[in-house]
Amino acid sequence: MNDRLKFRIIKNKAMKWAVILLTFLCALPLAFILVYIIKEGIAAINWDFIIHIPKPVGESGGGVANALLGTVIIIVVATIIAVPIGILCGVYLSENKSNKFASWVGVSVDILQGVPSIVIGIVAYFWIVRPMGGFSALSGSIALAIMMFPIIIRSTEETLKLIPDSLKEAAFALGMPRHKVITKVVIPCGFSGIISGVMLSVARIAGETAPLLFTAFGNPFVETNLLKPMQSLPLLIFNYATSSYKDWQSLAWGASLVLLVFVLALNLITKLITRKWKVQL
Repeated sequence: MNDRLKFRIIKNKAMKWAVILLTFLCALPLAFILVYIIKEGIAAINWDFIIHIPKPVGESGGGVANALLGTVIIIVVATIIAVPIGILCGVYLSENKSNKFASWVGVSVDILQGVPSIVIGIVAYFWIVRPMGGFSALSGSIALAIMMFPIIIRSTEETLKLIPDSLKEAAFALGMPRHKVITKVVIPCGFSGIISGVMLSVARIAGETAPLLFTAFGNPFVETNLLKPMQSLPLLIFNYATSSYKDWQSLAWGASLVLLVFVLALNLITKLITRKWKVQL
């Protein structure tokens, strides 16, 4: 073995260990965050934490039932708004690759993805909250739906672009109209990838606080009316973590752990769905 080959082997091993070390350093902050949140939040979680609303200042105990319910309602409504529009836009972009209007829509989607969440919250406040005359869960859902659009659109577009043209050509050869080819062939073939994009978008908005500060605003009680202010986990964490009361800070840690587990679960499920879809392809 000559010196040149030895040098290449040594350099290869050095680069391999450097990559492993840097990867470990990137994952280390996440590990510290997870351990710290679990350590602080696990003590606050019990059955009362799940089924009760926060107690007034000076009373111990209480829970985050209002925030849990509010988070589910706001996210579900945002998903109902964003998914149909996002999928249809993604289908349009994938089916009109060379269209000039489609290219401008794609640029707009990329710009929208880079807009800060607090800006979206301010816009939603002036567009929805003020005309409606007050804060509401519906305005919060609309603000979050706007944040979901770019992720759903791009994931749908990129997923459908991977579907072989031969499948569509075979459907056209059988006499199927274009809209049926899209609904019966194209979308079902890319269903797993589209669902992955939807779940990623839900995970993206689950912890957003800034848009809800200007829209849903929060509520100390259980509320199911979409036209009224509604509490959510991110809002509760923001308000209670900055308070000077130990009981409220404890609730904030417990809510942080619940929210963290929810987001991690969504990301893991998305990874599994994506892996299964790639295997099928």
